[in-house]
Amino acid sequence: MNASTSLLDLAISYATRSVLDVTQALLPRPTPCRAWNLDMLLRHASESLAAIHDGTVTGHVGLIPTAPDCDADPAWIFQDRAGRLLAARATTGRRRQVLDIGDLPLPAIALECTGAIEIAVHGWDISLACGQRRPIPDALAAALLPIAPLLIPETGRRPLFGPPVTPAVQAGPGDRLVAFLGRKPPA
Repeated sequence: MNASTSLLDLAISYATRSVLDVTQALLPRPTPCRAWNLDMLLRHASESLAAIHDGTVTGHVGLIPTAPDCDADPAWIFQDRAGRLLAARATTGRRRQVLDIGDLPLPAIALECTGAIEIAVHGWDISLACGQRRPIPDALAAALLPIAPLLIPETGRRPLFGPPVTPAVQAGPGDRLVAFLGRKPPA
């Protein structure tokens, strides 16, 4: 992993490759996220990208997400918001150290790490919903694994995450990461 490339940038790069497999016909397919189909998941992930973008550009993330256009293609919305976020991150001068989430301060690195986990794991979810088996890159997953328990403790996981799943003994870092978040990696 290049030291100048952040975990969030790597997660976005991975997820946008997964989104390339999305077609209109696949949008109703179920995802590893309970009760969500691919269309819903793409819209949710796009809201996350928009929130991270707001934090990057303005230093503030609102409590109500920016809803994407309901008539637009959700894969296009995801790709567009990912591109806007990467462009904002590349052109923003000095990075903020603290952001406001609602009315509360949060270290910017916490939003970046949370975003990296969210986008990487949803990239994996998207890949599975599209019938692919694109694992989260080992270097990215290995870097996110020690961070995940700090951001997603055992208590208070519900309803956002299920209980951790025990991965296979030979599971790589990507499968261990998604298992920690309650997803069952395919055999």
